[in-house]
Amino acid sequence: MSVRYSKYLPSSIFLLDLLVLNFALFIANFIVFNTASLSHTSFAFLLLVNFLWVLITSITKNYLIKRPLVLGENINAFLITLIYHLVLVLGAIYFFKIQDVSRLEVSLSYALFTAFTIIQRSIVFYLLDLYRKKGYNHREVLIIGDETVAERLLMSFSKHPEYGYDLSDFISEKQIAEIDEEELKSKILAKKPDEIFICYKHMSTDLIQRLIVFGDHNFIKIKVVSDLMLGNSYAKVVNYDSMPVLQISSTPEISFKIKMLKRCFDVLFSSIVMVTGVPVFVSLYIITKFTSKGPAFYKQERIGLNEKPFNIYKFRSMYINAEQVGPQLSKDNDPRITKWGVVMRKTRLDELPQFWNVLKGEMSVVGPRPERQHFITKIVEKTPSYKKLLRLKPGLTSMGQVHYGYAENVDQMCHRVRYDMLYLQNLNLNSDIDIIMRTVKVMIQRKGK
Repeated sequence: MSVRYSKYLPSSIFLLDLLVLNFALFIANFIVFNTASLSHTSFAFLLLVNFLWVLITSITKNYLIKRPLVLGENINAFLITLIYHLVLVLGAIYFFKIQDVSRLEVSLSYALFTAFTIIQRSIVFYLLDLYRKKGYNHREVLIIGDETVAERLLMSFSKHPEYGYDLSDFISEKQIAEIDEEELKSKILAKKPDEIFICYKHMSTDLIQRLIVFGDHNFIKIKVVSDLMLGNSYAKVVNYDSMPVLQISSTPEISFKIKMLKRCFDVLFSSIVMVTGVPVFVSLYIITKFTSKGPAFYKQERIGLNEKPFNIYKFRSMYINAEQVGPQLSKDNDPRITKWGVVMRKTRLDELPQFWNVLKGEMSVVGPRPERQHFITKIVEKTPSYKKLLRLKPGLTSMGQVHYGYAENVDQMCHRVRYDMLYLQNLNLNSDIDIIMRTVKVMIQRKGK
């Protein structure tokens, strides 16, 4: 009989998180105070952080790794736990009046803990993925029901060996009809499956309900597979009393968890940029003001979340009255752009005032770029799916911008939409961080326009 080491995985992840947390705390303490020893205050802070981490993780259980392996979901669960933990820690510091705790130490500890844990989780998931692809840490599954649905399910398993599923047996609807219920249950128990997938099409709902109860009593996970093929649509289960209902949409619904994570990240990141970047803002203001006539800042109406208009802010990069003939997109060697404006646009420094839009909640750091109604109307005529992007907060930078770049006409804007649609379908904090890093690379390489 093979030993199932996966039962040790949750406790191993829990202890590993605790180790990483304390490593981050010691590194932060060393960087801030230039010493490996802990002061009384730092030691008290360490104990507080550890106690509250154990408390909050025992509730959120972010150390659990579920099948199928989805790194983004696991990291999101960790980040939510981290936010709860930070709120509790700050609350405890305020309530117990721990005045001597260094703000820099707290900020650095959490930044390092986040970075180290993302690296740690990525390594764990990579190793688990590799381990399962080699045939280890697998689960025996039994499939019951419609043959066509079962074939689609098995095809999915074969494409994704990292799921770690092995078929122990398939019992068709025809076979079920030829035996009584007790024989069916005996046959299931004889196979000793870890999970049962019920592919229903013509099966009795009463039988399905009894099998679910049977699975609960015998510690077997029951998963019900619909015969629906959604294509590019997305579904979630909504329970109306005892009736599960599939809610299907052509656009993935953005969960409250993702919205909360993005907002917390937006506020934190924008605050850091605006506080630490004061000298840059002042320098850009002075240079913009004295290199051409007109105000240093420029505002323009754009369309935001749920088609609500708002004013976007920039450092002015064009001569005043540059759009007397109507809305126009910028292009190479555009005569409307000032000499200093060319420098700012290539490095995207003209966009920095939009961090104020982010703090106000009108924009996000990452999201589809906001457009003017004039251009939205033209884009929607050619690419109706663009309206889906208006369900997101517009961003200071976007997947479309880093992968495609600036557009000089409506056709190019429509091509860029495809990248932003990919972002909408794979919305998570990991992609946001990746896009931010790519944006910094564009700024350094002066690839803006």
